[in-house]
Amino acid sequence: MTGELPTVTFTAMADGTSADYALLERYEQAELARFPDRVLGWLRAMDDHTGYRVTRLGHSLQAATRAHRAGEDEETVVCALVHDVGDVLAPANHSEVVAAVVRPYVSERNHWILRHHGVFQGVHWFHHVGADPDARDRYAGHPWYQACVDFCAHYDQNSFDPDYPTEPLEFFEPLVRRVFHPERVHAPDLT
Repeated sequence: MTGELPTVTFTAMADGTSADYALLERYEQAELARFPDRVLGWLRAMDDHTGYRVTRLGHSLQAATRAHRAGEDEETVVCALVHDVGDVLAPANHSEVVAAVVRPYVSERNHWILRHHGVFQGVHWFHHVGADPDARDRYAGHPWYQACVDFCAHYDQNSFDPDYPTEPLEFFEPLVRRVFHPERVHAPDLT
């Protein structure tokens, strides 16, 4: 049939050929190249009212603006920008989800901060809902404990101010494209 897109020959992965997997690699590279657009789309999807004085997108932009103005490196600024993207993907475990999504692109330090920021934020509000506000203390001996405390204190918990002069998403788009560029993908950790 003319006009069909190139497709593998197999119906079970064990039956694939080198040519099949070379074809799939081309599709994978195209997907990786589109990943920054997907991230930007998730951020745009966060621009709705959820009870806060700013939208989740506004919160994320404010966190990233604060990190940028504090002189953080590009990767950390982008992590501040995307730290709550998990809210649109899986609200029940947003920290773990965003950490998993960005892990191939970021340092172990930033991955750890993103993975744990939800419980670290609890120091500010868990007592209002009957949870342990000191839950983060179980990580007190971890080398990145203080970095996560600082991330939450300086960029997350205080970024709900509708009057804070925040940079627009377009300001951060080049950073997102650089941090999530396919050439930055680290080998997967299969452990």
